[in-house]
Amino acid sequence: MSLRLAAKLARRELRGGLKGFRVFLACLALGVAAIAAVGMVRAAIEGGLAAQGSALLGGDAQMEFTYRTATDDERAFMVAMAVATSEVIDFRSMAVVGEDRALTQVKSVDSAYPLVGAVELAPAIPLAQALAVENGLPGAVMDRVLVDRLGLALGDQFKMGTQSFRLSAVLVKEPDSATGGFGLGPRTIVLTSALNGSGLITAGSLFESQYRLVLPPETDLEAAKTSAEDALRDKGLRWSDSRRATPGVARFVERIGSFLVLVGLAGLAVGGVGVSAAVRAYLDGKIATIATLKTLGASGRLIFQTYLLQIGALTVLGVTMGLILGAGVPLALSPLIKASLPFPVAFGLYPAPLLEAAFYGVVTALLFTLWPLARVQNVRAAVLYRGGDGRVAWPNWVHWVSLIGLVILLIGGAAWLSGLALLALWAAAGIVVALGILWATAYGLRRAARALARSGLARGRVGLRAALAAIGGPRDEAASVILSLGLGLTVLASVGQIDANLRAAITRDLPAIAPSYFFVDIQNDQIDGFLARTKADPGVTRVDDAAMLRGVVTKINGVDARQVAGEHWVVRGDRGVTYAATLPEGTELTGGTFWPADYTGPPQLSFAQEEADEIGLMLGDKVTVNILGRDIEAEITSFRKVDFSTGGMGFVMMLNPAAVAGAPHTFIATVYSDDASEAKLLRDVAGAYPNITAVRVRDAINRVSDALSAIATATAWAAGATLLTGFVVLIGAAAAGERVRIYEAAILKTLGASRAQIMGSFALRAALTGAAAGVVAIFAGGLAAWAVMHFVMDTAFVFEPVSALAIVIGGVLATLLAGLAFVWRPLAARPAQVLRAQE
Repeated sequence: MSLRLAAKLARRELRGGLKGFRVFLACLALGVAAIAAVGMVRAAIEGGLAAQGSALLGGDAQMEFTYRTATDDERAFMVAMAVATSEVIDFRSMAVVGEDRALTQVKSVDSAYPLVGAVELAPAIPLAQALAVENGLPGAVMDRVLVDRLGLALGDQFKMGTQSFRLSAVLVKEPDSATGGFGLGPRTIVLTSALNGSGLITAGSLFESQYRLVLPPETDLEAAKTSAEDALRDKGLRWSDSRRATPGVARFVERIGSFLVLVGLAGLAVGGVGVSAAVRAYLDGKIATIATLKTLGASGRLIFQTYLLQIGALTVLGVTMGLILGAGVPLALSPLIKASLPFPVAFGLYPAPLLEAAFYGVVTALLFTLWPLARVQNVRAAVLYRGGDGRVAWPNWVHWVSLIGLVILLIGGAAWLSGLALLALWAAAGIVVALGILWATAYGLRRAARALARSGLARGRVGLRAALAAIGGPRDEAASVILSLGLGLTVLASVGQIDANLRAAITRDLPAIAPSYFFVDIQNDQIDGFLARTKADPGVTRVDDAAMLRGVVTKINGVDARQVAGEHWVVRGDRGVTYAATLPEGTELTGGTFWPADYTGPPQLSFAQEEADEIGLMLGDKVTVNILGRDIEAEITSFRKVDFSTGGMGFVMMLNPAAVAGAPHTFIATVYSDDASEAKLLRDVAGAYPNITAVRVRDAINRVSDALSAIATATAWAAGATLLTGFVVLIGAAAAGERVRIYEAAILKTLGASRAQIMGSFALRAALTGAAAGVVAIFAGGLAAWAVMHFVMDTAFVFEPVSALAIVIGGVLATLLAGLAFVWRPLAARPAQVLRAQE
């Protein structure tokens, strides 16, 4: 009976329309829309990757080996399993035109490539025709960026290694480009047969061989994977198939999407502040109604149910609006999004991200409305006879338990749905701490304003005293402004500080200590001459070299490495391995002892200390590394400090020389030189050793910076949505306070204040609250950025003042715009009419 009556009363209340709930609906809709939009784009990318798995991979499955091609037995196994096969070899080289040279990512293919999809060229000719030998020169196709960089035209010649090629077409699109990962140079495609005698693919060279397979339609991919791994166990095989053709891209999209959803949750928290303020303002206007109902015998429970049902109905409306907006915007922008991404995207209505956004929206709305609803449940009827004003009761223990339960549900849901539990918990803790700091700031500002309004500082200054009195008064407008705007600015400030620090570390700190070039594929008979040439160059200040092999960690203490180390990056693919007879100069041992120079006993391994700690390795543990199909089980006898942040050489694993005796390998070297000597050094080395590939570190840094720019831009957009929600809350707070400002303006006019003084007072209070929100946002955002740089990035944090100043200015301008938008009615109000209405 009670619930039925509450529903009847709630329905009658809602007949009056949505006046007073516009901010409630806008805040909730914007927060839900931001999360839904991120989820929809992520689902569209994942759907595109899944639907086009075979095209992206270049076949139904792929078998990959590092630094070697498949043996005859392995090829026979593939032929027996598949209806068609194709071999692709991927490596880096230098494309040379006269004195100009540029790094390129080379893909050498056979006549069967591509098994799935098509290569798009300009002019539109078949790939076989473009790569064919003509007048004794094999053909090649190049990415437009590389063609322009080298100043080539169709028909021109260029060299890779000792082999000359003819540019026959420009590469427009390759169907399997998304599987290539992070490349340091634009793409060039040639026939593998054209590389014979080029010096580029030799024993120990750095390359990957990929064998694409088209399988019979009825093939069970999981069974095929198991069969291949059983047959080629301990051969260094890496299997992938169309179910997850681009694991790196999929993992990145999943994680950046989850991160942006967490940023969106900060926006929803800002919206929650607006929701709470809107509900509180609505209920303040209903105090007389509630007191009347209590006088007529309504229970506190009936009152609570009545307004909870109203808020529930409006929550459903707001969430629905947010879902429509969050699903509609990505669909409307789908052509632009598809054009900007290098992999297929399948846009559509995906229920999972919409349900996730709806969950966040409903729980957040309940969390932020339960408090003001609970406080009016026990409002006394006597309030009616005091003009509808008075103190309301604090929530009882049932409401406290409900609030705590909703907080746990929201945070637990975020941790589970995001797939990044630890990050979600830290993000939730950060939001709670930021809200606590902002609330304390609002409380402190009100106390300080109240004290200053009564001090001699405000005496004789009508505008200042009125502004301070309004901030320090009993109304909660200052708290809503500082909480909503402050949290939005905090997210923006943290993003700005993190981005600035990462860029500083990459563009300023790293080049100061990083080498000029990485040289790879230095053959054993070239290393002495290479070192002699580079060290004799007067512009070279330092040269480091090391033997280079690649290996896959397959077992730790006889157990599958992934069962021990999980998804740690060291066991998630092939890793660089080197050997040394003596401890390299400048290397610091952190534990154990290094083997003697003439040691020839069982294999011993020196492991990087930090990675060993992360995996849980101890001295004496045995690690099995597969190098070129051969398993080497080595005992960890020492740990080393390896600093990857310098951009120089760093190997997680170092073996004694006897452990890899006879294994084909090459050398790599890092060369440090001044900027003026770089071009001459590159020409000298490339002229003497055409097969050696040079990677300019500054170019690699620029590629990383570009990737960071894209991430920072996406995060800034998400933070911008949070800020937009905060601005809506500001508008709502200003609109809710318009009636009070009309009354204030009437009093001030009666006391002789001019319109300019009144406007100045209103502007001053807005500027003060905006500045307070901005200053606190700098502190809280800086603290969050410091935590990310210190605990996640493991690098120094330097406060960046320019973005911080912009945050404060932005806070002031936002509150000024929101406040001044509702100043004209108070200024135009006639004091007599306003004061008579209060009688």
